[in-house]
Amino acid sequence: MINLFDEVPSGFFNCLSSGSNHRVYADCLFVIYEQYDREITYRISRNRIRDALAAYFLEHHIHYIDVEDEQGEGKNYNDIANGVIRKFCSKDIGWLEEENDEATYEKHIIMTEQGILLTEFLQKLIKPEREEFSSYIFHIYNLLQNVEQWKENPYVDGLKNIYRNARLLSKSLKRLATFIKKIIERMVKEESLESLTENLLDYCDGSFVREYERLTKQQNIHIYRTFIKSKLDSFLNDSEINRLLVSGCAMEEEMSQAQAGEYVMDMIQATKRFLAEDYDRIMRDIKHKITVYLQIAIGRARFLRNKEADMRGTVEQTLRYIVKEMDEIDWKEALPEEMRALFTLDKNEFIDVGSIRYPRKAKAIKKETAVELEEMTAEEMQEAWNAHQKEAFNPYEKEKMKEYLESLMGGQETLSCESLPLKSKRDLLCALSAIAYSDKNGYSVRLLDGYLETHQMLLRRFDITKED
Repeated sequence: MINLFDEVPSGFFNCLSSGSNHRVYADCLFVIYEQYDREITYRISRNRIRDALAAYFLEHHIHYIDVEDEQGEGKNYNDIANGVIRKFCSKDIGWLEEENDEATYEKHIIMTEQGILLTEFLQKLIKPEREEFSSYIFHIYNLLQNVEQWKENPYVDGLKNIYRNARLLSKSLKRLATFIKKIIERMVKEESLESLTENLLDYCDGSFVREYERLTKQQNIHIYRTFIKSKLDSFLNDSEINRLLVSGCAMEEEMSQAQAGEYVMDMIQATKRFLAEDYDRIMRDIKHKITVYLQIAIGRARFLRNKEADMRGTVEQTLRYIVKEMDEIDWKEALPEEMRALFTLDKNEFIDVGSIRYPRKAKAIKKETAVELEEMTAEEMQEAWNAHQKEAFNPYEKEKMKEYLESLMGGQETLSCESLPLKSKRDLLCALSAIAYSDKNGYSVRLLDGYLETHQMLLRRFDITKED
């Protein structure tokens, strides 16, 4: 089994783990990494690295740093920078490498692969990158939609990419769930209403909320998951694609055909399991934690606001919490018999004035009133009758929908949803009403696979059959 310290130098982490200069060394690593931003490779002139470090030492007034070599005691900032470069290039550290250009005899500094990975890891610890959760599912969906992208090598261009995006989404959502839990723990320790309000605003405008909201509010996200699962099933059922997947996996991962077959099966099943089960469980957990977070925040705000306002209200609230906790964890059952009288907190032997509802007093008629009757003419009565008829008219009632279906079917036994007229919004409402009254009008509706898009809506495909 490969060990980490077989791949990195023995003192790879020493600059960050011991000594009084670990903060300076970390900043120097960031300064060096920034110099490569506009370069095409991680190889630039040594003088440029030295000047950037010297500027950093000058700006932060660092006049000495122990670099543990014979040239470590520098007299100026350039000497200190040179000492740091030599330390980072040493075999024990291995963050940098130094080489000479054979053409110009100029010295260049190359940042090693391990040094790059370490710097990027430290940057992510300081400021984690925002991730667009919905992009993972859309990427998988678009990849499966475009067969031309992966048909030549289904494993490398298709399944491996799908499996990677599913795992990235799973890891990102798990990190989000953990982060919310830490926010809840921090909320409980707030000591002022101002700091609590700031924290709540940080939650509403937080770095993770917008990405989570976009994922949950994407319309018909389940349609994408259903399509992805059906495509993954086709990978297993299509013998030619399955053969290409296994052979591609064996070549890419350097496995035998038998091992590659099991590996491909595990990748497909793991992706399907995540989309069908784990995704929903993780999203429910995140939603539950967000709800708990808001409840704690609001409850904490009310407590901080009212803790000195009303002593009676504070006592009643405290007793209510105690009674609730006693009911939830069965304190009463664990108490000795002689102590139970001390905890009869919810025993009511009186009627509180606030709980009495006084009957409303009917208003007395102080003055008699009389209204003269007016006789309506036949024309006025007809107008009133027409107004009532117009108000009561329902173009989508059961009888009308039965006639509507009969006219569409024209003697046929079955009518497909593709045959329904859906050009206008009225046509759409008629179709929906006909389905709603189908059982009462002697018709049965059978759902089919797939969806029908109309008027910015997705309807499940169906057939309507006239029952005998």
